[in-house]
Amino acid sequence: MSITRSGFVTLIGRPNVGKSTLVNRIVGSKISIVSDKPQTTRRQIRGVFNKDDTQLVFIDTPGIHKPKSTLGERLNTTASNSIGDVDVVCLVLEANASIGPGDKFIAEKAPKDAIVVLNKCDWAKPKQILSQLQAASELGFSEYFPVSARTGEGVDVLVDHLLSLMPEGPQFYPDDMISDLPDALWVAELVREQLNHRMREELPHSIATRVTEWEWPRIRVEILVERDSQKGMVIGKGGSILKEVGTAVRKQLVDGVFLELVVNVDKNWQSTPEALERLDL
Repeated sequence: MSITRSGFVTLIGRPNVGKSTLVNRIVGSKISIVSDKPQTTRRQIRGVFNKDDTQLVFIDTPGIHKPKSTLGERLNTTASNSIGDVDVVCLVLEANASIGPGDKFIAEKAPKDAIVVLNKCDWAKPKQILSQLQAASELGFSEYFPVSARTGEGVDVLVDHLLSLMPEGPQFYPDDMISDLPDALWVAELVREQLNHRMREELPHSIATRVTEWEWPRIRVEILVERDSQKGMVIGKGGSILKEVGTAVRKQLVDGVFLELVVNVDKNWQSTPEALERLDL
């Protein structure tokens, strides 16, 4: 493929508005983990989409929120830093929830030529979608796209518009590359995603994962929690939770992988800069 136009598109918004699901839908492959827990995305992840002579590089970002820890502050900084030096900013809002102070706070950070993406339209009735579009128009942006990242409705129209906005430029990533996330980080993310699906309430915020050994086909993933009481919850009775997580993750990896999961306590890792550095956060 001969790329003659290319550019970067960053997605910003509150936690759980569907930014990662939207990037996964556009790229056509799972490059960001998803769950119904806030702050699932903890770093910038780039997804690459090629069509005809144009390459779009999407930047999935953590949800901007009111931070309660050093980690939360870093996530906000990561998201805010993604707004500059890109070709297009997409502000993602929800069709099935009122536009609140958090949305307006983020909108103030976005450039006025940003595109508003009204996501989760499959969860809203037509009258509600129209009402949300009218409310969103008060934010002062010029273009609005109702979509459903889950079903794909409206996504092609959004992508075609983004393609038309890209400037002339070289190809940033090879044709066969869909993400810049290293394999070790990806495996650690898959483990954290499966834990998120199984843990209740606030525990997912206290969980971090990292690969500590990679001697193919053996991969060792360390799961960090902040308190001794959380360790047993993550392991599960007789190791049941870890077994479920390991099975689910291995199904997403190539055959023959030996995945070892180990749980350790690192008290208050969310508030310790040194711990965040070790976790590449």
